[in-house]
Amino acid sequence: MDGGDRDGFEIEAMTALRRDLHAHPELGFEEHRTSAIVAAQLEEAGITVTRGLGRTGLVGTLQAGEGTRAIMLRADMDALAMPEVGTPPWRSTAENRMHACGHDGHTAMLLAAARHLARTRRFSGTVHFVFQPAEEGRGGAKAMVEDGLFKRFPVARAFGLHNMPGLETDEMAVVAGPQLASSDSWTVTFRGVGTHGAKPHLGRDAVTAAAQFLSALHTIVARRVDPLQPAVVSACALEAGNFAALNVIPDEVRIGGTARAYEAGVRDQLEAEIGQLAQGVAMTFGIAADYRFIRRIPPVVNEPEATASALEAARAATGGRVRTAFPPSTAGDDFAFFGRVPAAYVWLGNGPAVDGALHHNSAYDFNDAALLTGARFWTALVERELPA
Repeated sequence: MDGGDRDGFEIEAMTALRRDLHAHPELGFEEHRTSAIVAAQLEEAGITVTRGLGRTGLVGTLQAGEGTRAIMLRADMDALAMPEVGTPPWRSTAENRMHACGHDGHTAMLLAAARHLARTRRFSGTVHFVFQPAEEGRGGAKAMVEDGLFKRFPVARAFGLHNMPGLETDEMAVVAGPQLASSDSWTVTFRGVGTHGAKPHLGRDAVTAAAQFLSALHTIVARRVDPLQPAVVSACALEAGNFAALNVIPDEVRIGGTARAYEAGVRDQLEAEIGQLAQGVAMTFGIAADYRFIRRIPPVVNEPEATASALEAARAATGGRVRTAFPPSTAGDDFAFFGRVPAAYVWLGNGPAVDGALHHNSAYDFNDAALLTGARFWTALVERELPA
């Protein structure tokens, strides 16, 4: 390999691929082009590919030596439905779609490691490279599991990686315990009796009830949840009335939002408390309330032994630049569904968190300087988990 392939990881080619993926973003379960490119790159390296898990997901399988142990490494492939305002030469060519969370980089890093491992084979056992669709709220991990991911590819451990603005590109964070919160949705519909805005006494005002509910909503975390247990409840959507009829009190008001927690008990409590508040407010105003709590993604919690292994691999990949104290995020990731086996989820630096570098920002762009560190980490992890 020439110098441009730094350590044999084909970094120049993987950088070009990452930028191509960035220019052609695809939403969850629509990653047909991305999936085809990944499959072709894996097969070219002699890696067996299984397509169609979770619709557009795929698994690359590589075996070496006589080892019987298997592990799973995951990268997500999907983009977000939002416009790109940044102006890199590889900016999105698709309207209202962009890679604003770095999944283009995650895909390129895991591909670089997979192709490198296929050449070097300094391990003994089986590694399954999982390229997951639809991480951004569309249920890709769950779809892969329901398609038999763990039955068809049984593993001892599973590992995930995500870029993190604010850490340097040769720096990582690896911490046991909670990493990402559960991500659940809720809706409340207050059903009153509409009436003329000048005669509120003739109806049952769902708008005022909704206002009372919204005012009280944040007391759930402030006064009901143990203050030593992190939790978030946010109202994020509101529908009521018609601005073309500002003299009409509507029959219904619909409110929706999100709930986040790290502990199963707190997650259960949030579901119960939001419902109790909605029903209590409705009773106070003499109206009805329909409540729905939708459990979407469990929390991501790192298993200690898998985390210890990932920590050693991260130290090898970064020359020791690893943080072992790093705050968990209230964001969610459906890597949580891979936690049915001992699992660890690590953070890789994406450079300074400035100039739109934060996740889900319309000026975000994955930092290509992180590709080599990520590829080194995945390789070191496989060689540690599956020693030759």
